[in-house]
Amino acid sequence: MKRRYLLGAAMTSPLMGTAIAQTPAFPSRAIRIVPFGQAGGPLDVLARLFGEKMTKSWGQPVVVETKPGAGGLLAADFVAKAPADGHTLLFTLTNTQLVLPFLQKVPYDPIKDFQPLTPVGVGGPVLMVRADTPVNNMAEFVAWTKSKGRVTCGTWGQGTAAHLYTELLKSQVGAPMEHVAYKGQGPAHIDLLSGVLDSAWANPATAKVFLDSGKVRVLGIAGTQRVSVLPSVPTFPEQGLKSGFATDSWFGFLAPAKTPRPVVDKIVENLRQSIQSPDVRAKLVEFGLEPVFQSPDEFAKDQIRDLPRWEALIRAAGLKAS
Repeated sequence: MKRRYLLGAAMTSPLMGTAIAQTPAFPSRAIRIVPFGQAGGPLDVLARLFGEKMTKSWGQPVVVETKPGAGGLLAADFVAKAPADGHTLLFTLTNTQLVLPFLQKVPYDPIKDFQPLTPVGVGGPVLMVRADTPVNNMAEFVAWTKSKGRVTCGTWGQGTAAHLYTELLKSQVGAPMEHVAYKGQGPAHIDLLSGVLDSAWANPATAKVFLDSGKVRVLGIAGTQRVSVLPSVPTFPEQGLKSGFATDSWFGFLAPAKTPRPVVDKIVENLRQSIQSPDVRAKLVEFGLEPVFQSPDEFAKDQIRDLPRWEALIRAAGLKAS
């Protein structure tokens, strides 16, 4: 992903300008943001914060309608079928657009049915073990799994990036991992700490809480860059695990396809300003994300480029569409 980190006035976009001045009345009613995930989760909390910025700028209410379940399919399908007028926005992560379409039949086209707006943050999940586990890094973890012959690993569901990375550890480096899917990361972490699981994935912010309490060891980040909330934790590629792990997961906004470009530009400018604000940046970092902005065209090009990359990773992991 070609990232544009927000550095003051340098982040102005060529998309903004006379188009906004010519925008027809927008928004003309309440905006609806549809995040994937559970109420109170990172996407839900961030959606409400972005919604507050929109209301302050436009004087229109913003309704956050979280749609959990099905790996994000329900949220994505709802927005794909919404009127293309900018009043319904999807707030999701990599999974719904670049992973799910290769794991199951989805009722939407991840490219043709959406107008990308911008990612707001990037950051991969981290792998944790209990503090009493005799490993400190990924090389030791892989050797330990092989010595045990079977190691359980908890994720927040089938078809998620964490599931994919678990299968990649099995197929690419021979770690005998057994995937255990949960309905959210919380139940997986309870089982990790109680000894039911040997390992589990977490978002960086959650992992930091456990790390600071001395309950876990965080072995690495599945992504290309470290995150501010865990600056001392190295990435998988830094530890020599490059096959399949040099990819980043994003949180981002999308609108239905064919949303008028002046409306798109107005929404994107609001999002750009929001990402640049200290409170939003702080909340993104708190959730283990690095703030990022892209123009709609850049975001769209990245998704088209990355779709076959994720397909190749899914095939390398041995996962098949259900």
